[in-house]
Amino acid sequence: MRKLGTAFAFVLVVAGAVMFVWLTSHSLPTLVASHFGVSGAANGFMPRTFYVAFMLGFVIGLPVLLVLVTSLALGHAKARINLPNREYWLAPEQRTETIAVLRASVMWFGNLLVVFLCYAHWLVVRANQAAPPRLAESWFIGGLVVFLVVTLLGVWLLISRFRRPGPSKRPV
Repeated sequence: MRKLGTAFAFVLVVAGAVMFVWLTSHSLPTLVASHFGVSGAANGFMPRTFYVAFMLGFVIGLPVLLVLVTSLALGHAKARINLPNREYWLAPEQRTETIAVLRASVMWFGNLLVVFLCYAHWLVVRANQAAPPRLAESWFIGGLVVFLVVTLLGVWLLISRFRRPGPSKRPV
């Protein structure tokens, strides 16, 4: 049941992201500043229709591809999985739960990636409201730092869960 809840949450986050990108893109100019230099100044442009299609493809495609490929690979009997105490966690009596935890973790990361990509899109939308378009680089760097810190925290929690053989007291 938990597996379906995690997958459903991922689908909801992706669907919400599609709506967010679609709705916020209507305020963009016909020629969108879509690439910015280190200083935040726009140095690349594309038509709004292409930008929206690209962002929708990127916000949907990258996380969905990551989650699907990883989930399918984890389900393969000969999958090479590197875990602390792997003999215990990948033993037949533990394997199903271990794979479920790893898949849920990948979906969690997929959700995080979708949110970060939507945040980057939002910064582009805001940048295009200025004349000339300018990306708030401090906001982008701040968002990137938060994304990396949360990712590292998730990896640390995942590794910690498998650090000791035996049932974990932490919820999945």
